[in-house]
Amino acid sequence: MPAPSERRAKAGIGVERESSLHRSLKFRYAASGDLTEQEIGGFVCDGVGKNGELIEVQTGSFGPLKRKIPAFTAHSRVRIVHPIVLSKYIELYDEAGALVRRRKSPRSGTAWDLFGSLLYAPELPLVPGLSVELALVDIVEKRVADGRGSWRRKGASIRDRELLAWHEAIPLEKPRDYRRFAPFKKGEEFTVRDLAEKARIDTASARKTLYVLHKMKVLKRKGKRGNSFVYVIGK
Repeated sequence: MPAPSERRAKAGIGVERESSLHRSLKFRYAASGDLTEQEIGGFVCDGVGKNGELIEVQTGSFGPLKRKIPAFTAHSRVRIVHPIVLSKYIELYDEAGALVRRRKSPRSGTAWDLFGSLLYAPELPLVPGLSVELALVDIVEKRVADGRGSWRRKGASIRDRELLAWHEAIPLEKPRDYRRFAPFKKGEEFTVRDLAEKARIDTASARKTLYVLHKMKVLKRKGKRGNSFVYVIGK
């Protein structure tokens, strides 16, 4: 285990690299500004809530949390705050810092995006003492045309992501709360295609959702229909 000084150094590096979005959510959920970046169980959590609950803001995949969260829940209840970006505005700046243009991204996020983030840690929500809260937000993504970014962004680098608007929070306290993502009756059989049609989401999102819910034992597989697994609501 790293020495306390090493952990503090790593915590400092994390703070330097965190986005404005991450920082805004951290301070929104922590009981006070003094209760952020706390060392717990050999890891650093983003904050401590009013009731002593540990707060971890995770903007990307849950995979990196597989060791950290059990270490936290050994000490207290934990809430993972996961932002769902409903609308994103993109601002492009030149290297001198002047705004070149601003536009709205054509992609709209939904709560179903959660399952892409859970794909590499599908059983994490089963950890006792853990809950997940989806923060539905709008953001501004600030980019710099420096030629060092992804080809998908035509070489622009992402400089920051900022919180623009807060819409609502969706708490997922227990595994049964995830049943909202399987809008079928008990005993009703369904496939990836059925979920995609009923929820009006793409098949890739539906496939990720059913994979994660099956791993969480919220759903059971009941044979196949052609090449597709058939699912039913679990007990």
